Parts: sequence; structure tokens; C-alpha cells
Amino acid sequence: MSFDRRSFKVGIIAGVFLITGVLTGIVFSSRFDWLPHASSAPTEPVPVPVTGPTPPNFVPVVKAVMPAVVNISTTRMVRQDGAQGSPFMDDPFFRQFFGEEFKHKFQVPRERRENSLGSGVIVSADGYIITNNHVIAKADEIKVLLNDKREFTGKVIGTDPKSDIAVIKIDAKNLPMIPWGDSDKLEVGEYVLAIGNPFGLNQTVTQGIVSAVGRANVGIADYEDFIQTDAAINPGNSGGALVNARGQLIGINTAIFSRSGGYMGIGFAVPSNMTRAVMDSLRKDGKVVRGWLGVSIQEVTLELAKQFGLKESKGALVSEVIANSPAAAAGIQSGDIITSFNGREVENPSLLRNMVAQTAVGKSVKVELLRDKKPMTLNVNISEQPKDIAQPESESTQSEGENSVLSGMEVRNLTPDIARQLGLAVGTAGVVIAAIEPGSAAEAAGLQQGDVIMEINRKPVRNLGDFKSATSKLTKKASTLFLINRNGRKLFLAIQP
Repeated sequence: MSFDRRSFKVGIIAGVFLITGVLTGIVFSSRFDWLPHASSAPTEPVPVPVTGPTPPNFVPVVKAVMPAVVNISTTRMVRQDGAQGSPFMDDPFFRQFFGEEFKHKFQVPRERRENSLGSGVIVSADGYIITNNHVIAKADEIKVLLNDKREFTGKVIGTDPKSDIAVIKIDAKNLPMIPWGDSDKLEVGEYVLAIGNPFGLNQTVTQGIVSAVGRANVGIADYEDFIQTDAAINPGNSGGALVNARGQLIGINTAIFSRSGGYMGIGFAVPSNMTRAVMDSLRKDGKVVRGWLGVSIQEVTLELAKQFGLKESKGALVSEVIANSPAAAAGIQSGDIITSFNGREVENPSLLRNMVAQTAVGKSVKVELLRDKKPMTLNVNISEQPKDIAQPESESTQSEGENSVLSGMEVRNLTPDIARQLGLAVGTAGVVIAAIEPGSAAEAAGLQQGDVIMEINRKPVRNLGDFKSATSKLTKKASTLFLINRNGRKLFLAIQP
């Protein structure tokens, strides 16, 4: 048998192609074996793992606290005078034919019923409920609707318009309640839940964070130390609960900032510690008994901080000490800067006012202050706030200029007649500003006609002689600290060149 070279080559080539085909099939089969076969059932998609923090679950908290938040509806009768129901009573053409006497016969006083809705929080198992004063103010009838649809008539235990807190009670036992939380430990950024009845929608929960604490000068109440939150608060939420992530009551929802009447991301709540102090006082005495220090205080601005040797604009500057007050007895003086009260740092005058008001009458507290740039500690026995003190520890602000305030200003001796015209106390001494040149540094500094200058750079000014002596040493580049009396109120003004 002869050897055929050509046939051998063809066989070799065919074998190579065959082997290559088999290997290719094996490779493709192994690389694409994840593809579903026609005969196999469709497989479930593989879940993608979730990364990042897990959102908090507030369901257990809501279930625990929701039953303790109630709906409060009030009714009051409003008396209206004047003609009602006829559009012709004030029409000139009508009066021309029938006269004024006929019109007056129709002017019969009428009464109409006003209804309002709000919220409340059960704080004791025997029926004590916290709400806002403005929710129940002047109400003739108060109805309380519980979570289980039971309805009770509420009785007013006491109200405190100065903090906008009220306490009512219903005749019920074994009620659900929310435990108290410590609002002093609340921090900005914490999760909070606002629970109430916005627009009459019962048992509504909204979630947010604490936006700020210690908000004052909002214009809602006399004593303000509000918790600010972005949890949605709307009309009807007033008096409802603000709770933390542990289900503790840390505030009573009170007001919103809104240009439209609805939610705009800013709500305010009265802190639980202030609320509890007011409630305890109302239950015990039927009124709120507040502590009293007996000083007028003002904010420490940056300019004042420089004058008094402070690195930061913190504390409360004492502008006046009331005679025969606890502060006077303890030795506190005008010009002192209170930096700590009862072991707590004083950030601003509003905080000091609230701390003093919540201090028990008769308690001795330590007051830390700066006097002539030197730290001091005094013990003060807090007394009860007098009834004739409308706004104790009142705050004030001052204007500042960029130059000396002495040019463009005319002063005169303060005579008894002038003092009487200005409504000042007998014995007030100083020089009165008679005129200020428009556009002058004095006007820019915030000084006003009628202000009485009592001190310049901590030196007493009793008359024109003292004024000239004090001002003769000043230049336009010198900083000046004034103590003035404006309408019976003493204020410091610090001017930097």
C-alpha cells in the first residue's frame, strides 16, 4: 500500500478543525452556563445588598406614646353688638327713608359660638393633661377626646400665659401617659416626633430633628426657651407632644413660623423641664411662683465684651440692681457680668431669666461673675418675684457707632423738673442729652435726645462738671463706655472708634 501524502495532510487539517470545534464548545458552554436553558424554570433575581445606615424605626415609640396624646376642643360664646343679618342697616339710602332710630331698633346684641381645636398630653394616670394656654384661653367648655374614642369634660387647674402652658384635668383613672424627658440634655440633630391633631386630623405623627435649642425673643411668650424643630407642626398641633427617639416627652408643641399659616419647616416647643416646673407650681399653688434675682440685664455684644475684658460675647451684663433685692443683698453691682448661675453656664440674658424664674424661692445659689475683669463668686438667696414686676430681668439692646459719640451732642444738667418730665425717679443724677446733630457720630452711636448720661468709662457723671472732666481726656480714637438712663431704664453703650 502506497503512502498518499495529500490524503494525510487533509486528514491532519480535518482533525485540527474538529478538535478546535470541540474545545470552543466546551469553553463557550462553561462561560455562558449562567444563561437559562429553555427547559429550565425562570430563576429569582439575586437581591442587591443594601449599604449605608438603616433608617430608624419609630413604630414601637409611636405605639407607646400615641395613646397619651389627646384631642382638645373648646367652645366659647362671643357677644356681638350691632345690627346683624341685614346689609341695608348701614346703607345711606335706607337711612334716608327710615332714619337712625329705626336702625337702632335692630341693633340687638347677639351671641355666637366659637370653636377651636388643639392637642394635649396626658402626664399622669389620674387625668392631668398639659396643653397650651392659648388652646383653652377664655373657653366656656373644654372637651377631651382620648385615643380610644372616650370623651371627657376638662377642668382648668391653672394657666400661665407667660410661658403659654396650661394644666387641665379629666375625671378618669389608669390612663396612658408619656414619661418625662430631660430637655436640658437635648442636643441639636436628635430625632424627634411631633404628635397631635393638625387641622383636626386626630393622632398625626411627623418626624424631624432638633434644629436649635434655647430660642428666645421669638415674641410668643414672656418666658421663652424654645426647642426649634423641623418636624411638621401645623394649626391644631398646639399642646401636643414632642418626644425623643426613646419615647420621652421633651417638649410641648406651641407655635410655628409661617407666612402662609401652614408648615414651613420651623416649629417651636416649650422644653419639658420648663413645662414640668410650671405644672408643679400650678398644681401646688394654683399659680406660678417664680424666682427673682432683682437685676436688669442686657446682652454682651462684641464691643461690650472688649470693654469688659471678655474673649467671647457670653453672659449677662448687669445694667441695674434693684434696691432691697436678693442681688443687692448679695453684693451684685451694676457692670458685673454674670457668667454662671447655680452651676450652669450663662450663655445669654434669656437663659439667665429662665434659670432664675425656675429656681425655688428661698434657695441659695452660687452666682459666678466678672467684676473689673476679675472673677468672683457670690451666694444669692432667691426670693419670690414681686407682683408689680412686669418683666423681671428684662433685656435690652444697644446701638454702636464707629467713632466717638461726643461730637454733635449738647448736654445739660438734669434738673428735678426735667427728671419729672422724663418720668425718672426722684434723686436721679446725671446730664441729659438736649440735642443731637443729625448725621453726627452721637446719633450713629445710638444715643437719643432725653437720654441721661450717668457714667463715662465707669466714672460717675453727676453734673456738667463731671461730664467735662470725663470727656476732656477723650479723643476721637478713644473707645468710650457710657451708662445711660433711658425712660427709667439703665443701659450700657460701648463705642469703638
